[in-house]
Amino acid sequence: MRILVAGVGNVFLGDDGFGVAVIRHLAGADLPGGVEVRDFGIRGVHLAYELTGGRYDTTILVDAVSRDGPPGTLYVLEPSAGGTPGSFVDAHSMTPESVLSLVGTLGGGAGRVLLVGCQPADTSPGMELSPPVADAVGVAADLVTELAGQQITTAVAAVGHEEERTC
Repeated sequence: MRILVAGVGNVFLGDDGFGVAVIRHLAGADLPGGVEVRDFGIRGVHLAYELTGGRYDTTILVDAVSRDGPPGTLYVLEPSAGGTPGSFVDAHSMTPESVLSLVGTLGGGAGRVLLVGCQPADTSPGMELSPPVADAVGVAADLVTELAGQQITTAVAAVGHEEERTC
């Protein structure tokens, strides 16, 4: 089981840097084997190519998401690949959905994708997270660790269950 935890967002736009902050927090964390943590920032095309290779069973994206909740609220979503991107892709403003669409256009499959998102308070120019979003970073890191563990446990249980049926 291979899991990619990918932080995305623009650190120069306040709370949009949430995903990158969570990845920095996870840098020293004790994560299960097979979990790779990477900062993709605003490199959505790079992330799409990484997912196209089919190396990962699950990808956990970490990003700021607007869902009309109070700032700092965390969400776990399962984004889908929507439509095919047009002929021009703005690499600096790719949403998780547009990254997944590009993966499909490039002929790849991303496996299961989960998105750990945080409601931003302020995405204006600046390099600081707002207080409620900064407070959510550690909680989100714990949530990512929990989700990765659940994915591994589910995969191991499925393999064990298959083996029981074949005996």
